[in-house]
Amino acid sequence: MGVANYQFGKGAGAALFARGIRVACSKRTGRIRHIYREGKLIATLRPKDGYLALTIEGGLLILSRMKQPPNLVAVQDDVADFIKAGGDVFAKHVVRADENLRPAEEVIVTNQEGVLLGTGKAVLSGNDMKFFKRGVAVRVRRGTNEATEPDQ
Repeated sequence: MGVANYQFGKGAGAALFARGIRVACSKRTGRIRHIYREGKLIATLRPKDGYLALTIEGGLLILSRMKQPPNLVAVQDDVADFIKAGGDVFAKHVVRADENLRPAEEVIVTNQEGVLLGTGKAVLSGNDMKFFKRGVAVRVRRGTNEATEPDQ
């Protein structure tokens, strides 16, 4: 819960880990690898830095239970289908981005109305996403139209 609160702000831990949590560990190392809630994968613990990589279900939990979720990037509605299919977010399509967002942080991508499109990893800072007109702003890990299976 502490990692989620640190990474996504106060209240994220409670939003993600309220009840029905099951933790799966790596057979090889014995370290925490996957986190399930009520049978659905909500996050994977990244072994390199110890942060959570959200699945679509995890992103939905944060969006539905937090009034102003951090690490949020909103994009133009005309690229929504591309991102739902797992396509990356380009800077020219970013409408809003969390100003405190830093490169390599986990991101929740929504359309302009706040509907979840995908989750991924920031390439640019939040301010740069809004001002750059070229390049990738977010590498989308999962779009809402993709199957949510554990990372390998």
